[in-house]
Amino acid sequence: MKIAHINMFYLPTFGGVEQVMHELAQRQVKQGHEVHVFCCDSDKNKRIKIKNQIIKGVHIHRFPYWFRLSLSTFIWPSLLWRFKQDFDIIHTHVSGHAYIFFAGILSKFKKIKHIHTTHCPWTGAEFRPLVLRPFLFLNNIIFNKLSFRLIDKIIAITPWELNILNEYVKDKKKIKVIPNGTDKILYKKIKNNNFKKQNKIKEKKLVLFFGRLNPTKAPEILAKVAINITKKRKDIAFVWVGPDEGKAQEVRKLIKPYKNMKYLGAIRGKEKIAEMYQSADVYVLPSYREGLPLTLFEAMASSLPIVASPVNENNYKKSQNYDWDIIYRRYMKEYERLVN
Repeated sequence: MKIAHINMFYLPTFGGVEQVMHELAQRQVKQGHEVHVFCCDSDKNKRIKIKNQIIKGVHIHRFPYWFRLSLSTFIWPSLLWRFKQDFDIIHTHVSGHAYIFFAGILSKFKKIKHIHTTHCPWTGAEFRPLVLRPFLFLNNIIFNKLSFRLIDKIIAITPWELNILNEYVKDKKKIKVIPNGTDKILYKKIKNNNFKKQNKIKEKKLVLFFGRLNPTKAPEILAKVAINITKKRKDIAFVWVGPDEGKAQEVRKLIKPYKNMKYLGAIRGKEKIAEMYQSADVYVLPSYREGLPLTLFEAMASSLPIVASPVNENNYKKSQNYDWDIIYRRYMKEYERLVN
């Protein structure tokens, strides 16, 4: 098959959606499919100079964005006239963005089957910039309904999304639930784990936050809790790992007086991430909202106890059933049903 993935970002941008795309794309390439990714030319912080390149067999096309509405919302309508190739499948990611509507128009005009993964973007307006709220209102009353009508198959990542999707989708047969997955390396014990030594962590216990330092994930809440715990326990290290999306400065300011607290920035590479998890004693996710976060599966695969806020997560006891190879096969079945 010739497959086109469309999303706001791709590598080197780091996040759960980009990781899902990467896991699917790598397996598709390995099975002999021709895979292309179309995205805007930003990494959330700056424009990416290289507009077309191949990374691990995936053809990446970055289109210049015209303007920016928020940290993760860019408008790049040139997708409509620069998307010139023929594909068997268009796979869009993250509901509520303009490119989903553009891709829907393209799929109908070019007679290409269109599959869409929601990635559970149903964040409350209180977490959105003021400039974005009028667009969210229009999305809710007009564009989401139009976009979903132009999609052949909708993939929700968790069952609790179904009530929301029912507001926009009349044909319930178009919707299927396929969760995110976990990499096999996380189940294997890493030999010669130097994570603590490399990061000068001397405390006996380690509490880990791993994810984007975004307001919805509330990393500063963990910092405030850590300060209180440290008053009684001096043998616990608290570590934040992930790219800054608006909360790193606040976390840094809170933890600066404490030697047992560190913000390490983003970590790349599956083996390094596995080392990080296996060095920890507890994983904490104090989010205000989540869909089906990859990190919870990863923490469970690493045998970590989890402290998480009650944000509609469920069914984690069977994390071994969420191996990426299993999830990949479920996606490919949906591709094949659409194409055939």
